[in-house]
Order: sequence, then C-alpha cells, then structure tokens
Amino acid sequence: MNTGARAAEAESPGSMRPVVLSATDLRKSYGDRTVLDGISLDLAAHEVVALIGASGSGKSTLLRCLTLLERIDDGRIVLGGADISDPRVDADAVRARFGVVFQHYNLFPHLTVLDNVTLGLRKVHRMPRRTAEERGLTLLERIGLADLARRHPDQLSGGQQQRVAIVRAIAPDPEVLLFDEITSALDPELVGEVLGLVRELGSEGATILMATHEMAFARDVAHRVLFLDAGRIVEEGPPAQLFGAPREERTREFLARLSAG
Repeated sequence: MNTGARAAEAESPGSMRPVVLSATDLRKSYGDRTVLDGISLDLAAHEVVALIGASGSGKSTLLRCLTLLERIDDGRIVLGGADISDPRVDADAVRARFGVVFQHYNLFPHLTVLDNVTLGLRKVHRMPRRTAEERGLTLLERIGLADLARRHPDQLSGGQQQRVAIVRAIAPDPEVLLFDEITSALDPELVGEVLGLVRELGSEGATILMATHEMAFARDVAHRVLFLDAGRIVEEGPPAQLFGAPREERTREFLARLSAG
C-alpha cells in the first residue's frame, strides 16, 4: 500500500533522507490567544513522526496550518521544495498533495464506501471512473473491506469507517499523510484495527505526521516524537529517548500525568 513520496533536494538532519515537508517559525494566534508560538520541524521521506501533547497544545492547529486549512500569521512552509505559505499559492492544489484524516471520519453519508474512496480521485485528480474504482477496490481489498464497497457509511462500524477514511486519504498517493487523533472518536475495542493500518502504512514507507494520544503506539511506530506544549515544541527525539529518559521537566510532567491517569 505504497503512498509514495516526492521529496525536495534538502536532507533532513540525522536521517540523510530527503525532506518532504518543512516548517520554519510558524506562528498562529486567534485574537489574543497564541496557538502556535514559533514551531519549526522537518519531515523526511518515509518517516513517521508523532505529535504528542495535552489538549490545546497546538497539535490540530499545526496540522491545519500545514495543509492551508488555516492561514499562518508568520513563518514558512515548504512542501516538495516549494513555498506553499506564499499567499499567492493555489491552496486547493496544495491540499490535493496531502492525505488528511481527522478525528471524525467525515465520510459522505449519501455515498457508498467505494464512491467515498474514489470521489477525490475522480473530481480532484481527474482519474477516469473505471480506473479510480479499480484502485479503490484494490485498496479496500488490502484492508479486508472490499465486500463492503457498495454499503453506506452508516452500515459500518466506527473502526471500519475510519479505515475507509484512511484508504480515501492514501488513494491519490499523496506526498504526506497527516493524521489528527484518528482514534479519539472510536470505542476502545475498535482502536486496534485502525492503528494496525497506520502501522502497516508506516512499515511500507509512507511519510506520516500524526497527532496522537496513544503513547504506546507512538513509542512503537514513530521514528521521532515531538512533544508540544503551549504552541511550542518543548522536546523531540527518538521514542526510546523521549519516553524513557525525557530531558525537559515539562515532558516529564506530561508523561507522569498520563501514567497517573
């Protein structure tokens, strides 16, 4: 289930892999409330990076700014070597280069599973219906949902709906996948099947930036973890280091609260 990656020439520090997505000193406020306070990050090709932090730390806003769903107040975003934070850029064209899945499935209730998966392929990427449906069925087959292709979302479990949303996101072979707390709306028994699909995508080389509250999953799947607090990246590092021996007091406090809970 290869999602591909079309990368820039720059190399990400330490990984020696091309940087696909880069953000520099991103700032975003709503009135007097600062949500992003100078965030910088690089995402390398085929890298899985987890964003962790308490609610309100800026994770969702960061993902929305990266996809131009929210305009930044200051800073720079580069995707595949192009500055997409330039106000003159075609935002819709940029968004078509991402695969995005949010907390809620956002499937169209009046469309079948297959039509949900193929709509973007046909309408945005101008793929012929037959070709789009062949790709959609192939991907649904890979996750064991091909037999549900003609059903509507309300006939699926929450876990099945979220897996369909992920398939819809990867169908166009995006440069970057962005996942925003994709298990938070699921019953606990359904979380595993969704995380299993993300694990598979990561192992097959997808480039993923994911906000998650599933610490065990971030520890097991991510190559790097970024801890956000009050709109800043307080600490980042490999999962073993950040979870096992965090350097910053704020990180230790956050992880201790999770353990106590």
